[in-house]
Amino acid sequence: MFRLRNAAGAMFALGALLVLAPAAQADTIKLAATLSGKNEVPPVQTPADGSAEMTLDTASRTLTWTVTFQGLSAELRAAHFHGQASMTENAPIVVPIAKRDDKSPFKGSKVLTPEQVEALLAGRWYINVHTATHPPGEIRGQVVRQ
Repeated sequence: MFRLRNAAGAMFALGALLVLAPAAQADTIKLAATLSGKNEVPPVQTPADGSAEMTLDTASRTLTWTVTFQGLSAELRAAHFHGQASMTENAPIVVPIAKRDDKSPFKGSKVLTPEQVEALLAGRWYINVHTATHPPGEIRGQVVRQ
């Protein structure tokens, strides 16, 4: 009977370790972006600015964000993550993050593909805030690790 309890206890402990092991390997990576008109390609003259704070859970590949902005020349039309691009390039939309008339701050999350995670962590994504005055983008910021 004693051996059976020890064996059962050992199996329980092993099971617990197997369940907890992936969680122990997960990382949360902090990212940020500083949004301004001078970061647009080509640059835009605007008093608007903003910032974004993001986290990436590497186990679930979930990107979570909070984006704030002020001083836009017109109502918000949309905001997106764009990629893959350097700071001097434009790129297509990867993930929509706000829609017409959303107010600052806006928050959200999205599960990314492995390829999207790779591009994001390589610094190849940016946030772009679009308005009626500046449809291609009024303020922009490259996403970088903190």
